[in-house]
Amino acid sequence: MKAFVFEHGHYKMKEMTNPTAGHGEVIVSLKCAGLNHRDLFIGKRLGNDKDALILGSDGAGVITAVGDDVKNVSVGDEVIINPSLGWPDNSVVPPAGFDILGMPDNGTFAEKIVIAASQVEKKPAYLTWQEAGVLALSGMTGYRAMFTKGELKKGQTVFIPGAGSGVATYLISFAASIGAKVIVTSRSEQKQQLAKQLGAHIVLDSDSDWSEALKNETIDLVIDSVGQATFNKSFALLKPGGRFVVFGSSTDDTVELNLRQFFYAQQRLIGSTMASREELLDMLSFMDKHQIHPVVDTDFELTDAKKAMEHLEGGKQFGKVALCIS
Repeated sequence: MKAFVFEHGHYKMKEMTNPTAGHGEVIVSLKCAGLNHRDLFIGKRLGNDKDALILGSDGAGVITAVGDDVKNVSVGDEVIINPSLGWPDNSVVPPAGFDILGMPDNGTFAEKIVIAASQVEKKPAYLTWQEAGVLALSGMTGYRAMFTKGELKKGQTVFIPGAGSGVATYLISFAASIGAKVIVTSRSEQKQQLAKQLGAHIVLDSDSDWSEALKNETIDLVIDSVGQATFNKSFALLKPGGRFVVFGSSTDDTVELNLRQFFYAQQRLIGSTMASREELLDMLSFMDKHQIHPVVDTDFELTDAKKAMEHLEGGKQFGKVALCIS
């Protein structure tokens, strides 16, 4: 089968052995896979001496084979892949053994994948293959950050720096769906307009004076994944007693925090990452109720996976980048 791999320091297409389903496993013939920024970083983490690893955490397709003792799914079922490995139930932190599909296990940038039957869920019927293929990782990350950790409620206001990332597009859709007020930032005028169309109420230029522009707003929740570049600027907006959720850091990981201001304001700084299967099922139900569609910026053929990676790395996309697989 064809697959896009990282091997001995290089990203490339490669012919790989077709997988077989073992005990409790299924084979999924993939229709679409979704790119995530972690796919860009895996090469740096693996180094130059590793054998071929199939990249990719997100995907959707059709079950074409099942192994022994598989009861919850059947051949012909249309499914999405749950990339959150070893985290079945919602918990304060992931359990020991938790990992994300795509490293060290082979991922979804291939014609087929073998995976535990417990790691697939029924594809929402109203979604296209491209939408289903890019759904899980970013959607789960956003859902846990906003609702499990951020506890956002109707009528509250959430501030999200950076409007164009895959997770950010889910955050905007989720918050708008429950009747929360959504404020986002972007340097791109095009992304600003797309964010408004998606449900953002206020859109600011990233280089503007946020505190001045929002002096009459009460920010209940900030969800930040940018890191040092926006951390203190975002924190300055948060109301006393407010929640600040961090799920990533696309700039420098190290930040400075004025502890006296922080503890006097009795704010909460909360870390979040990915989500459990329980939260994935809650998210799928939530999305179906509100008929939320993932935002797909661009789709590429599997054979153009390297171009897709370059497109993602360029940071021009609004939403997710998909790989279509024949």
